[in-house]
Amino acid sequence: MKSTGRPIRIMFQDESRFGRISDPKACWAMMPIRPTVGSQMVREYVYVFRAVSPQDGQHDSLILPRANTESMSMFLDEVRHRHPDEYIVMVMDQAGWHRAEKLRIPHNMELVFLPPYSPDLNPQEQIWDELREKFFSNRLFKSLQAVIETAAGGLQRLESMPALIKSLSHRNCILNAS
Repeated sequence: MKSTGRPIRIMFQDESRFGRISDPKACWAMMPIRPTVGSQMVREYVYVFRAVSPQDGQHDSLILPRANTESMSMFLDEVRHRHPDEYIVMVMDQAGWHRAEKLRIPHNMELVFLPPYSPDLNPQEQIWDELREKFFSNRLFKSLQAVIETAAGGLQRLESMPALIKSLSHRNCILNAS
């Protein structure tokens, strides 16, 4: 590790696709009401790139039109700008764009890769579940812009609750330690 005397921040990164294909979920309703939930299959997506720091609940995110090497480079550069005085150890899976030769890795960052087929080791997965459950469950979106606005609103809401982010990401770490 080449931190050069800077404080070290460990972050777990992942990206997820959000779009207009609905995925109906179970929900509660008063008796005798039987809830109905709409469904649609529109293949329009955006990708949310996110990194979480379990030690303090800090997270950084970026909504981009695709998941590829260029998008990953943009996200890493954004994280670099948000933490200019820290050395960042970014833990991530082994997606092709994470290991691409053309990936631009900032000078204050080092990438560490999780073993293959082990998403349960990434605390970011718990946060995806929270975002999907609280902001996307049983909703139909009229446009891709509505998906982007919902994702941005959900991310901002989660950003305002570092204690929740810390709790969710620590829960994942504790579950994997046992």
